[in-house]
Amino acid sequence: MRIRIVGAGVMGRGIAQWAVTAGHTVELADARPESVDEAVGFVTGMLGRAVEKGRTSAEDAAAAAERLVPLRSPLAPGDGVDLVVEAVLEDLAVKTELFTGLEKVLPASAVFATNTSSLSVTRIAAGLADPPRLAGLHFFNPVPLMRIAEVIPGAATRPAVVPFLVDLVERSGHRAVVVADTPGFLVNHAGRGLITEALALLEEDVADAAGIDRIARDVLGLRMGPFELTDLTGLDVTASVIDTVWQGFRHSERLRPSYLTPNRVAAGLHGRKTGRGFYDHGPDAPGVPAEPPVTGDAARPVHVPGDTPDAREVRRVLRAAGAVLDEGERPGDRAVTLVPVWGTTVAAAVAELGLPSGRTLGVDPLSLDTRRRVLAMTPACDPDAVRDARAVLARSHDAAVPVPVSVVRDTAGSVAQRLLASIVSVAASIAERAIATPADIDLAVTAGLGYPHGPLAWGDRTGAARMLALHRALYGTTGDPRYRPTRWVTERAQLGLPLTEAGAPPPHAAR
Repeated sequence: MRIRIVGAGVMGRGIAQWAVTAGHTVELADARPESVDEAVGFVTGMLGRAVEKGRTSAEDAAAAAERLVPLRSPLAPGDGVDLVVEAVLEDLAVKTELFTGLEKVLPASAVFATNTSSLSVTRIAAGLADPPRLAGLHFFNPVPLMRIAEVIPGAATRPAVVPFLVDLVERSGHRAVVVADTPGFLVNHAGRGLITEALALLEEDVADAAGIDRIARDVLGLRMGPFELTDLTGLDVTASVIDTVWQGFRHSERLRPSYLTPNRVAAGLHGRKTGRGFYDHGPDAPGVPAEPPVTGDAARPVHVPGDTPDAREVRRVLRAAGAVLDEGERPGDRAVTLVPVWGTTVAAAVAELGLPSGRTLGVDPLSLDTRRRVLAMTPACDPDAVRDARAVLARSHDAAVPVPVSVVRDTAGSVAQRLLASIVSVAASIAERAIATPADIDLAVTAGLGYPHGPLAWGDRTGAARMLALHRALYGTTGDPRYRPTRWVTERAQLGLPLTEAGAPPPHAAR
């Protein structure tokens, strides 16, 4: 296939490397001819590195380099071009003007694809004489390593274009997901679940950025915490995507931005590229402060009230670690009380059960069998009780290797539950709008965001009914509409179906 790529920046050169490696001939063009020369040098260099690392042979690399054809002008005639992939400035007028010019010099059979990450595919196509020939083909950076691409039909895209692009992507070594033309498409939309909730936790001073990141990594299993990831990608970019998706969905409460980001962006706290973000960066940066040492009394008795599955699990974990359990119906005078919370607060449990407020803390059930346990303290907690509860919860079957324990402020659901609830509910809202299939949602998020599980499959690991209970508890406790349970989760929990179940298509879908 002969592909013309217009735009020789980071994305264009990455797409070019992917395409020539897959055996396609690539015409590479840019408004700045010197950018084309730089991109050819970059791609050639990357092919050489692949040879050095044993990923390809010298002969295959040389053949791929031969398939890269620099063009003097993006609007050069090209009767043999099968596909155009545009990767220029994220500006509607610029993209429309480019495609309008390409229509005049390329055959009518050539498919047009835009690599836009934020603009409406339909609006870009609307400026063409033949709108049905254009669709979105959104890659992720770095293109050769991020083996996923979103195929986005516009409102007028002809039916044959989508399978054409899906087949191209799949035959060229990447996975393709078909996504409706909506704000943020799929991956950028789904990614709002984690970062918007993390920012909400930071707003409420539940924990600092490093504390939230530790819980995200060690309890949820993310490779990077939300604030580490934001510092890597740049808060200016992240904040723009947050606002674009929120505005595009008519100010959906589930996607509500944080008041923290505008001032931080204005102050240049963008992350690694400016030297400061949620963390300090650079050779003289002090690094992330170490966690405070465990200094409490690990032999202090612990009372776990109730006979719920979560309460029984807390007692099981503590017994296995050799903790001293207070088995009385009421906590003894010296015992600290640990209450497992699921979408609720420790303060509510203190009031409901008549527990001693100074000696009662919450424990997140999600954290019990992970690399980190999480305690929640209320404003009434005695500091000695907090230190001792932390020491007890740090116990493990190996006394020489304690379990790290984070202490956070009391909030409905604690940190990990709120992050997971948001990740799942945003993905569920994508599914119920038919923006993408459940399978494509999970595939795109794991490939594009590096989550340990697809968000819907992640919810199934917890259980649809338990996820619904979490969403209802968060909504009921806070009254915040961002936690309102989705129809997708509610129906599947009520019907005993997994969250990954698409169900039969409705009758109107066949028309």
